[in-house]
Amino acid sequence: MANSYFQFKQFTVHQDRCAMKVTTDACLFAAWVAREIRTMKPEINKALDIGTGTGLLSLVLAQQLDVMIDAVEIDKVAAEQAAENIAASPWKKKINIIHGDINDLAITFPHKYDIIISNPPFYENELTSPANKKNIAHHDSGLILADLLTIIAAGLLMDGKFYLLLPYKRHEEINQLFDQEKITITKKIFVRPSENHGYSRFMIEAHLGKPAATITDEIATRNKKNEYTEVFTELLKDYYLYM
Repeated sequence: MANSYFQFKQFTVHQDRCAMKVTTDACLFAAWVAREIRTMKPEINKALDIGTGTGLLSLVLAQQLDVMIDAVEIDKVAAEQAAENIAASPWKKKINIIHGDINDLAITFPHKYDIIISNPPFYENELTSPANKKNIAHHDSGLILADLLTIIAAGLLMDGKFYLLLPYKRHEEINQLFDQEKITITKKIFVRPSENHGYSRFMIEAHLGKPAATITDEIATRNKKNEYTEVFTELLKDYYLYM
């Protein structure tokens, strides 16, 4: 059974009422996104977290960035727990938890965002067809990746960027969809649980602008001795208690 809470250096994430628990991949993704955004010029003002779950991604961004964050969660109980996690953190004035369906909220976005992030809980076992982009990746709420990209396009500023954590086994299918939607991936980081394992996830930075070369890299969480790698440690040292 997963722990009822996850203690970070500057905040605590309670998760007993959330289906999407804190995972190593989610922590890595959040830390990587925060680092990437810190290097952006000009400074960003507004960010959107789609499917916030426990609020983890928003909390990590808030720790590192002076930015206002709207965090949307469709599940009422999860949204309530995320709100409690935010309220108990040092950044409760920077994060706005919104309980609702992003499909509905996207129709009346009050403003566009500099940054959009999402760690969508895509089903891992459904069969897919490359000819049908609506089968590529299903979200627990009924949101599929093609629709998520449409929502991102509607809510992102022209010079904005978005970040997604995706299952590696759907890499080729997802590449096809991004090509169809004319979305430019600027960075792609392949993630493996350890140097002894193959890839399990990949993280992307993308935008809606003109095509550009894609920077690719990889990160292993642990080395062959089952210790955290230097890259992982550098990314997570501001968050994990025992680093």
